[in-house]
Amino acid sequence: MARPTVAEQFVQVLVQAGVSRVYGVVGDSLNPVVDAIRRTGGIEWVHVRNEEAGAFAAAAEAELTGRLAVCAGSCGPGNTHLVQGLYDANRSAVPVLALASHIPANQIGTSFFQETHPERLFVDCSGYCEQITQPGQMPRVLRIAIQHALTRGEVSVLVLPGDVAHLDAELPTGTGSFVIERPTIVPPASQVDALADAVNGAEKVTLFCGAGVKDAHDEVLQLAGRVHSPIGHTLRGKEWIQFGNPYDVGMNGLLGYGACYRAMHEADLLLLLGTDFPYDGFLPQARTIQIDHDATRLGRRTPLELGVHGDLGETLRAVLPEISQKPGREFLDQMLREHARTLENVVEAYTRNVEKQVPIHPEYVADVLDELAADDAVFTVDTGMCNVWAARYLTPNGRRRVIGSFLHGSMANALPHAIGAQLASPGRQVISMSGDGGLGMLMGELLTVRLHDLPVKIVVFNNSSLGMVKLEMLVDGLPDFETDHEAVDYAAIARGAGLHAIRVTDPGKVRDALGEALDHPGPVLVDVVTDPNALSIPPHITGGQLKGFALAASKVVLTGGVGRMIDLARSNLRNIPRP
Repeated sequence: MARPTVAEQFVQVLVQAGVSRVYGVVGDSLNPVVDAIRRTGGIEWVHVRNEEAGAFAAAAEAELTGRLAVCAGSCGPGNTHLVQGLYDANRSAVPVLALASHIPANQIGTSFFQETHPERLFVDCSGYCEQITQPGQMPRVLRIAIQHALTRGEVSVLVLPGDVAHLDAELPTGTGSFVIERPTIVPPASQVDALADAVNGAEKVTLFCGAGVKDAHDEVLQLAGRVHSPIGHTLRGKEWIQFGNPYDVGMNGLLGYGACYRAMHEADLLLLLGTDFPYDGFLPQARTIQIDHDATRLGRRTPLELGVHGDLGETLRAVLPEISQKPGREFLDQMLREHARTLENVVEAYTRNVEKQVPIHPEYVADVLDELAADDAVFTVDTGMCNVWAARYLTPNGRRRVIGSFLHGSMANALPHAIGAQLASPGRQVISMSGDGGLGMLMGELLTVRLHDLPVKIVVFNNSSLGMVKLEMLVDGLPDFETDHEAVDYAAIARGAGLHAIRVTDPGKVRDALGEALDHPGPVLVDVVTDPNALSIPPHITGGQLKGFALAASKVVLTGGVGRMIDLARSNLRNIPRP
């Protein structure tokens, strides 16, 4: 029996690791691996239009399943396109393996056609990056790469010259298994005791939760009930802690809402639970304890009174027996009232009585979409204003998922994320909340959706503007420049790509359009023309931000743009948090 080639051995190990698809664009140095996939059962090649989209798709698949997902790119430009999606996957701590195929091994270092140095390029966006230069490195190096990705929750990159992939394997493939479950980290007793003493000694406690609360929802609520604590959350923590939570005070940060900021700053003690929240300007920088399974995150955002190294669930189960029941809940009730008042004045500002307002308010679209979507829907969300609408209007219930480039902040992630999510969950409703800026950047993936007949529902918030950039300029005292662009009919483009498409300019037709899209058995694009002046106001507005906004407004007026500022003021007047 003939020995397998290195490419065939590579694919066989992927199948052993439970990989069922590889995302990429065929060609050149990648062809031996693609052909091996063609001849191997249980694994398929998923053609995308840009390798960047393939990396994003793999990231979403890994996020939903917890299993290894794989993407690939041919030599030179083919694999350099992977970078954006791999940064996103690595920062999101999901297990992704990327194959970066390379020029012929004997041409490396000669400035050969399409020569790059992928073994250097991908180091910063991966936890493991190595090059295979001879058949004898297989399959061991591939198994090491897979094990890194699975157990550390990171990206692994293997660089493989195309000519090496053609060679016969020198070592048997084997049937070794992979360790998928990560170990549970239990904090030392001294840290548990110190945590209990601090919580028992504080009068007013606030809990601020990130994605690390995923498997500790009940324990967090038990702690909050024991100490009458408000619970705030990050965007990534929203889907894991907001549902069934009578202590919820909303989200902090630039996308935030509600009373979370105030609850964090007025507490005697703030507990950061499973979060590495990067915006230190929204943290009180005092009276803080942090619990995290990754000790390198402890204290890197704010000074700590105590850092606790352990899985959140294990830590809370250990400390709860030592926590005394607090008698009064004045602080909690005060924050809950503040949260309700803020929701009435801010979050619902654009969803009350807007069925006749033109242009369509994007918040209204998000609100209706939340109402009509399935209880187990997967939402993929573009960076920018779509993040805001998702944060404020999507309702978590423990079954829904919300996936976005929340840590890397890349544009154009929503549609390719939706591709990976739909392939990973073929019977599940997948909704891409796409901004027109993001969709325009990787619009070729509409063809990918059609090619594979994926029933993704693409809702385009089409405001012909880069809304988040506009807001950033205004609060910096700069008049917005090059943020508004000519209107584009994305529904017409989608029809040209073979998708069912609906264009909505009348707010009275939003509900019917979204309902039709969600009921359609195949892929659909809903192009909703929304108000470009609907901007998000942060929950905590600094004097500098107000000054900058006023300065930018005066500059616009002085340059003849008074009409634009009136439109902007009318769009946002009700959305400004009031004391």
